[in-house]
Amino acid sequence: MAYNFFAFLDRMKYIRRWSLMRSSREENIMEHSQQVAVFAHALAVIDTEIFNNSPDISKTVLYALYHECSEVMTGDLPTPIKYFNKEIHGAYKQLEDRAADKLLNMLPPPMAGAFESYVKADTESYEYKLVKAADKLSAYVKCLEELKSGNGEFKKAKQSIGRELKAKKLACLDYFIENFLPGFSLTLDEMEEL
Repeated sequence: MAYNFFAFLDRMKYIRRWSLMRSSREENIMEHSQQVAVFAHALAVIDTEIFNNSPDISKTVLYALYHECSEVMTGDLPTPIKYFNKEIHGAYKQLEDRAADKLLNMLPPPMAGAFESYVKADTESYEYKLVKAADKLSAYVKCLEELKSGNGEFKKAKQSIGRELKAKKLACLDYFIENFLPGFSLTLDEMEEL
């Protein structure tokens, strides 16, 4: 019997993000998930090494890696639509849950349990809170990239996402913003000069 879980995940590269926005460079959910995983890892390490907290770093990274996988079946619903009201958000959450179940059914039963806790993450956990911060950080970096290329379409999104990042009140996130985020506005030559 053949199992299609990984073949479906490979199709994440075809699901475009920012569908309501004109982008100078398209982004898909596969590359977004990788960036969120890198940022979530950084936040968890900062939280551990700088602030002496103890998030489960591996769990944080795996939550991030799989945080968009249900969208391979649902598509990426734009944020203004997804959060328009409670009913739409609730219905979309149910759709994501069903898609996650369908994906998990594409694994051999002995493997499904090992993936379930990441495909269907504990959204109340501290680790998932770090993933959501990394997700917003990724969106903010996309805004910086677009604005740097002269695309004013992302000006308001940058302001809005910037406010959301500040409101998270996470020391590890604030540390990342202060110490690592400025580099995303530099050119390659400017980065090499430092």
